[in-house]
Amino acid sequence: MFDHLGINCTDVEKSKLFYDASLLPLGIKTMMGEKGIYWGYGSDKPNFWIAAPQEGKSVTKGAHIAFAVDTRDLVDQFYAAAISAGGVDNGKPGIREQYHKDYYGAFVIDPDGNNVEVVCHKPA
Repeated sequence: MFDHLGINCTDVEKSKLFYDASLLPLGIKTMMGEKGIYWGYGSDKPNFWIAAPQEGKSVTKGAHIAFAVDTRDLVDQFYAAAISAGGVDNGKPGIREQYHKDYYGAFVIDPDGNNVEVVCHKPA
């Protein structure tokens, strides 16, 4: 449905370090950017962006950003990497049956207070 998504960060370079480490296990990497201004992440094209707020704009706080993956192992790898990179636990990897029986996800709070999730919808 979406082509790309962007968030504004308090400290773009601090957020870059967090997202570089957290998204690496998913095969998502920095594809383009300008130090201190913006960075675009993706695997084939940049579709997730972090940026310094433009004049008159605010930092994104409290957003929920979810990345879909094909295996539960990738959810686990994301969670470990994100916590190691300074993320705050907001839900350890596990089944969330309230969504559906195969919903396996993990949640971490990024440096600006956004809820970053990685989810696998496939059975074990």
